[in-house]
Amino acid sequence: MASQNLYSMPGHLIRRAQQIAVSIFLDECASLDMTPVQYAALVTIRDNPGIDATRLSALVAFDRSTLANVLERLETKQLILRSGNHNDRRVKVLRLTPEGEAVLVQAEPLVERAQMRILAPLAPDDRQAFLSILARLVESNNEASRAPLRLVSAS
Repeated sequence: MASQNLYSMPGHLIRRAQQIAVSIFLDECASLDMTPVQYAALVTIRDNPGIDATRLSALVAFDRSTLANVLERLETKQLILRSGNHNDRRVKVLRLTPEGEAVLVQAEPLVERAQMRILAPLAPDDRQAFLSILARLVESNNEASRAPLRLVSAS
C-alpha cells in the first residue's frame, strides 16, 4: 500500500485551515477578547432570544459540556443573561445583555475582515467555488461530527 504524504491529506489540510482561521479571527477580534465559538454563541442567541443551551449547542454544532464553559465566560463578561424558563424552571434561557449587543455591533466589521483575510489567497472566482465545495463536504459529513449541526427552532 502506497503511503500518502501527510501534507496532502484532506484531514491534515482541514485541521491546518481551522488553525489558521482561528488565528486570523483571534487577531482581528483581539480588542474584544472573543473566540470564534463565543461569537457564534452570541450571534445565535441574538437571533434566537430565549434559546436554551441544548438548542444553542445544536445550532452552533458544539458539544454541550464545552458550550457550558463558553456560556459561563460570556455570562462573566456580562454579555449574556441566563434565567429560568417560566414553563420549566430546570431550563435556563439565554438572552444578550445590552453589552452583548454592543459587542456584536463592534465585532461585525472585525469578523468580516477576518473572513476576507481567510479567503484572500484565493482568486475572487475561486472563493465561491471553495465555499460551495466546503459547505457540501461539511453537510455531507455532518453526522460524523461529535456535535452535528441541528437546525432547530428556538421555540
